[in-house]
Amino acid sequence: MKATVKWTDGAMFVGESGSGHTVVMDGPEDLGGRNLAARPMEMLLLGTGGCSIYDVLSMLKKSRQQVVDCRVEMDAERADAVPAVFTRINMHFVVTGAALKESHVKRAVELSAEKYCSASIMLGAAGVEVTHSYEIVEFAPDNN
Repeated sequence: MKATVKWTDGAMFVGESGSGHTVVMDGPEDLGGRNLAARPMEMLLLGTGGCSIYDVLSMLKKSRQQVVDCRVEMDAERADAVPAVFTRINMHFVVTGAALKESHVKRAVELSAEKYCSASIMLGAAGVEVTHSYEIVEFAPDNN
C-alpha cells in the first residue's frame, strides 16, 4: 500500500491514496491552519471507524440480517503531553434493521474488534484502550 501527502499551505495537506483518492487535512488556526478540513488525528480516528463498520456490515449482510442503517459513534481521548497519542477509544455501533438478531450483531462487533479490524487491533496493540459497544434499533417502515 502506498500513499502521498503533500503540503499545500500553512498547516494544510492533501493526501492521495495508492488507489488515487484524495483527502484534505488542515490544522487549527493557532498552529497556522485555517480549520478547513479534518485534522490528521481525526482522519486516523475516522479511518478506524470506517475499518470496523465495514467489517460489521459485511458480517451482518452475510448472515442475512436486514440492516437499513448503521453508524459507529466514536469517543476518543488523547494524552495531554506530546506525543498526544490516543489513550482511549470507544466505538459504539448503532445498527438499525428489521428483526435483527442480537447474537449476530454482538458477534459481528466482537469479530471486528478481535480478528478483522486491522486499524483498531493495531491501536490496541500500541496500548490504546479500545472498547466496543452496540445497540439495536428496530426498523418499522412507515405504513402511510
